[in-house]
Amino acid sequence: MGDNPPMRTFILLCGLAAPGLVSAAGIDQLKAFWADTHAAQGTFAQSVVAKSGRKPQNSSGSFVLARPGKLRWAYEKPYQLLLVADGEKLWTYDADLNQVTVSKTGKALGATPAALLTGEELDRHFTLSEAGVADGLEIVDAEPKGADSSFARVRIGMANNLPRLMEVRDNFGQTTTLLFTRFQPNPTLAKDAFRFVPPKGADVVGE
Repeated sequence: MGDNPPMRTFILLCGLAAPGLVSAAGIDQLKAFWADTHAAQGTFAQSVVAKSGRKPQNSSGSFVLARPGKLRWAYEKPYQLLLVADGEKLWTYDADLNQVTVSKTGKALGATPAALLTGEELDRHFTLSEAGVADGLEIVDAEPKGADSSFARVRIGMANNLPRLMEVRDNFGQTTTLLFTRFQPNPTLAKDAFRFVPPKGADVVGE
């Protein structure tokens, strides 16, 4: 897995642009996504590049999310790491270590990039600005308002009122790019989609 597995701290956290013309500015599309999409599921590919520019660390997996504050984010290749937020707690399960870390959802997600997808108050934590068009996507820059944020900026690529790309630059110069290879809005979710039970024998730490 290397000494810095891709974005193990990010989710405390998007596909290719859909065909057709982009019909609205990025912020309008992002706000439409918030207004119209209460849940989503899909798959993602992730690339992490350190400030040094060394070879990117690539991973992929699947996700399910629902607002407010519910998330199931599963890294599947090249390692297994599961993050589950049930609205009250965030569970992080490292399969290699057989260890579960528990924290409060509000504290863990707060003004993180994940809050752009699962939070309740978009304008409370972020300052949004238009950043032009790239590869058929309307780009929105989201900067955290809080001085204690762990990242400097999130760049979101929107098409057809759905996020297709998220690029996160942290305060250490590391850049993580999430490409949503599939993004299905408002699916019917299983009742236990955000339920997590620590595996037998796992070491549980935290709250």
